[in-house]
Amino acid sequence: MVGAPLVRRTKRRAHRKPRKITSVLEYAQLGWASCLGAHPLSEGGRACSCDRVGCPDPGAHPLSPAWQMEATVDSARLTRWWEHNPDANVILPTGRVFDVFDVPSTAGMAALAAMDATGQATGPVAENGDRVLFYVATRGAPEDEDEWWSCHLDCDPATIEASPGLRWHCRDSYVLAPPSTLLSGATASWLRPPDGRPLPDPLRVLDLLVDACE
Repeated sequence: MVGAPLVRRTKRRAHRKPRKITSVLEYAQLGWASCLGAHPLSEGGRACSCDRVGCPDPGAHPLSPAWQMEATVDSARLTRWWEHNPDANVILPTGRVFDVFDVPSTAGMAALAAMDATGQATGPVAENGDRVLFYVATRGAPEDEDEWWSCHLDCDPATIEASPGLRWHCRDSYVLAPPSTLLSGATASWLRPPDGRPLPDPLRVLDLLVDACE
C-alpha cells in the first residue's frame, strides 16, 4: 500500500514590529540622544497618551516639557525608561548631531529618486505616514547668526518660505523617529536606515528638496 504523500506545513512567521527600545539603543550607539514620546491611544476617548485635553499633535511630541534636558544616550537610563513605558514613541532632538528636512511624501520620494539617479548620498531617510524625513549634518550654531535658524515645529526658515510643506528641524526642535506608532496606526519606518557614515551636507540636500516641492 502506498502511503499518503507527505504534506509539509510551513508556519507563517508573524510580522513583528521592531521593539522601540532596540532602536533607541541603536540610536544611542550612533550618538543620537532620545527621549520618551507620547503615543496614540485607540481606546478611552482620547487620541494621545499625554494629559493634555485636545492634544494638537497626538502621539508625536515629547512626554516631558523638559525633553531637551532629558534626552540622552545613556543606555541604562534609556532601557529603564522604555521598560516602564514600552509603548512610548521615540523622540530625537535635532540640531545636535543632525538636522532633519521634513517634506510631503510626493516631494520626498521624487527627491530621493533624483539623488539615486545622480549618485548623491542620501543619508538616513525615514517615512512618517505622508511625510519623508531626510537626516543631514547639523548646521549647529555658526558664528554668523544669519546662518542659523531656531526652528520650532511651527516655524519655517526664511530661506524656504517659498517652498510650502518643507520644514527644517534644527536646534530647539525634534522629530518622531522609527519605529514610533503614528496616529493612523501605522509605524514610522526607515527608507534608508542610518549606518554610521557621515551625514550629507544640508544645503546640497535642501537644493533638491526645494526643487521637488515646487
